[in-house]
Amino acid sequence: MTLFDLQPSEFEYRGRTDQGLCTDVYRLEPERASWVTPNRSPEFAIDCDGELHFSTEMDFECGGWETNEVRSGVTETTCCLRNTALGVEVTVYYRTFASTRVLEKWAVVTNVADQPIVVGRFDTFCMRLPADEYQLQYFLSGWGKEFTPVVGPLIGTKVLEGVSGRSSAQMNPLFVLESEERGVLISTVVWSGNWIYRFEPQVDGSYLATGGINPWQFNKRLAKGEQLEGIHVVTAIGAPGDIDHAAIEMARWGRAYHYPENALSRALPVEWNHWWPYTDEELTDEIFKANVDAAADMGVEICTLDAGWFGPVGKSYWYNYRGDWDRVNTMRFPKGVRDIADHVHDRGMKFGLWCEIEAVGKDAEFNDSHPDLVAKRDDNSVGTICLGNPEAEEWAFQTLDRLITDYCADWVKLDYNVNVGAGCNRTDHGHDAGDGLYEQYAGYYRLLARVREKHPEVVLENCSSGGLRFDLGVLGQTHVGFLSDPDTPVHSLQLFWAATLMVAPNACLHWPWSQTRGSFPSLDLPTEEITGKQLDYYFRIGMLHTYGLSHRLPDLPDWIRERLAEHIRYYKDKVKPFILEADLYHLTEQPLRDGTGDRWCGFEYAMPDQKDVMVFVFRLPGGEPQRWIKLKGLLPDATYEVHWEDSGLERGISAQALMTDGVLFEGLPEEGSEILRLRLSE
Repeated sequence: MTLFDLQPSEFEYRGRTDQGLCTDVYRLEPERASWVTPNRSPEFAIDCDGELHFSTEMDFECGGWETNEVRSGVTETTCCLRNTALGVEVTVYYRTFASTRVLEKWAVVTNVADQPIVVGRFDTFCMRLPADEYQLQYFLSGWGKEFTPVVGPLIGTKVLEGVSGRSSAQMNPLFVLESEERGVLISTVVWSGNWIYRFEPQVDGSYLATGGINPWQFNKRLAKGEQLEGIHVVTAIGAPGDIDHAAIEMARWGRAYHYPENALSRALPVEWNHWWPYTDEELTDEIFKANVDAAADMGVEICTLDAGWFGPVGKSYWYNYRGDWDRVNTMRFPKGVRDIADHVHDRGMKFGLWCEIEAVGKDAEFNDSHPDLVAKRDDNSVGTICLGNPEAEEWAFQTLDRLITDYCADWVKLDYNVNVGAGCNRTDHGHDAGDGLYEQYAGYYRLLARVREKHPEVVLENCSSGGLRFDLGVLGQTHVGFLSDPDTPVHSLQLFWAATLMVAPNACLHWPWSQTRGSFPSLDLPTEEITGKQLDYYFRIGMLHTYGLSHRLPDLPDWIRERLAEHIRYYKDKVKPFILEADLYHLTEQPLRDGTGDRWCGFEYAMPDQKDVMVFVFRLPGGEPQRWIKLKGLLPDATYEVHWEDSGLERGISAQALMTDGVLFEGLPEEGSEILRLRLSE
């Protein structure tokens, strides 16, 4: 019996070979072929003192398997392998989770030699894929270019990696493999720094897939008894032909076992943020308060003060003064930030505050007041503090604690706009020259955990130039992640389609099309050309996940403000439960912002009992006039009452017809949308 032979309610680790190594654990069901070759599939690979070794080498002796329930629903199986000649002991960890088909794996290496050793490459993801035809999908990234798909057959050697110091600044850290015989496999690292996946063909036609922390400019010196924990990797497997089987498992796992939550994050508050329409120097306390008043009247639940509140008095560019969080620009905010927070609270809303706690601007006083905390590469500042330094971690914690307490913040937006490459290589910070980035992120995760422990009621938002550090590592420490700075409609749909292959909708935050700056088109409301249908299309895209908006609210004409207030009420009353709890199905292929890809976009939210369903459908520019869209995940023998929200039409349709024939959408204009509600007929 193997891992995926079991039903989700019984899902736990099984299987070992005579050598004591786990080899046949990636199988969806008994009659389906395994993802892993039956023999000699390595548990890990390790570069020790410049030589690469795999766990399948005979010098690694297995100390046996041990299985325990580490917390409710979580079963952990460990195996310890020792290589006396190398002087290392590696403990491999597998975790399985009740009611999900997800496997989490990592490994920890311990130096058991009398002399120090240096660990370079340390692959905690290792699979020997059987000879087969595989389709590989992954996603390139960049500012405003997040989740750009690359799809094709797996041929020859393929390497996916990030080396910018931010997990998704160059490429999003996940891949999808599909085989007609084996099904769909989704894998992603639980890590915010540099990572790598390799696919290397073997002489017998199989593939060796390895990955974990990127060894580029990385090494870790371990004295006797010291340890290095490799980065965690999460894998989900689903049936052939439908990526949603695996994606839903990832989302269920994240909600049940991975994402932190509190009362405010569970409430999915509708957010207003000033950033795009009032960037930096355009913002004053009067402008912010006027928008707060308008937001309260529209039903917004939280108002966030983004960059521009700090720094010296007068005109100052926010980017250059990051780090000076003790300075408030009193020209823009003469009564300080607490006055702003009090005004938000007086209007019955929550207050959010932006801070880039890791960063140090070139003109910040911090450079002179705390030079020992600045991260450097070859004696040059990389533009951040070094959280591998315990003193910097403590400074960051005390600073965030003060900001939250003094300003009564309910929500903290944590941004990060720096590519640090391999990170700090100072040797006076408590880390060595080769492991600065590793220790930076270990420190950042500890910092976030400490903040959540001290302020359990505060929501932490992850942001990094939009979506350039969007991964399960940081999303295991924050409540929600921002998808991208630009928010044009098709761009937003492209992002959401791909992001929800590895995260649930409630872990995503993005704004409907706003008054964007820079190289992307802006929705400059008010405008005489816009129609109500277009406005619905734009703002319904924001309903697909945690909802926010960024507009000059006092300047909106009454009809637009009233229509947006209706959307907010609908989201709060009807949509929120689905974002929090429902399984998400991708009903169409990924739309692409360059005008290619699918020109219709549909998402279905089905509650776990499959009795209550909500469907969002969008006709994009260039989409054909009509489209049949098939639904998924319904009770096969049931009949559903289908309600078209815009027209009010309602009729009973069998689940079989909805999933086999689909629903015909016609009459929608380009940039048009429709919402369907489905309820099980009595």
